[in-house]
Amino acid sequence: MDRMLYVAMSGAKETLRAQGVNNHNLANASTTGFRADLAAFQSRAVDGSGYASRVYAQSASTGWDHTSGALLTTGRDLDVAVKGDGWIAVQGADGREGYTRAGDLQIDPTGQLTTATGLAVLGDGGPIVVPPYSSIFFARDGSISIVAQGQSAETTSTIGRIKLVKPTDEQVERGEDGLFRMKDGTDAPSDAAVQVSSGVLESSNVNAAQAMVTMIELARHFEMQVKAIRTAEENGAAAAQLMRLG
Repeated sequence: MDRMLYVAMSGAKETLRAQGVNNHNLANASTTGFRADLAAFQSRAVDGSGYASRVYAQSASTGWDHTSGALLTTGRDLDVAVKGDGWIAVQGADGREGYTRAGDLQIDPTGQLTTATGLAVLGDGGPIVVPPYSSIFFARDGSISIVAQGQSAETTSTIGRIKLVKPTDEQVERGEDGLFRMKDGTDAPSDAAVQVSSGVLESSNVNAAQAMVTMIELARHFEMQVKAIRTAEENGAAAAQLMRLG
């Protein structure tokens, strides 16, 4: 295979892969607490006999954007946002403990405190169950207080505390379900230093305008690679014709 054709083909494939990462980020530009995936192109020499005159590109993940999204005031009692570094512990669909920044919480028909996607929010003793209440309040340390139904506003009780953890960015990785987990497979310990704000949500940290620009740039790169493939095909056809004439 002509090396020019191989380089152009691999470039087109890797550009599509980078476009997929960028489109995934763009699709989550309005997802609460989302952290953008990062990808970068790397150069790789084409192995084989002959002079090393060709280098192809490879798109590789470089992790995720560690910066926090903007804090948006909602005034909703069940909305919480982690202040600074830290994570909310939830139970993933596989039963394992995972971590998220999405604080748009809900209470399901059984009284269990869940995320907007239906994952159980964990306390220090397991999933949190909220009794029927007339009002609810989240303290800065994640403690949940309610005024039970039928009680006066002066009567409050603490029913649990959200498990808040603070592993370093290097200790966690994102899973296919979007949750972050400890790389060594353990559960992170609670950290009393992590605080939350009530009535606030953290937005996605995706820059939608930049993602749109990147999408256009990658589309142009793909067109350039396809044009190179066609040029390699034309060169091959011309060379074959010259050989026939000889």
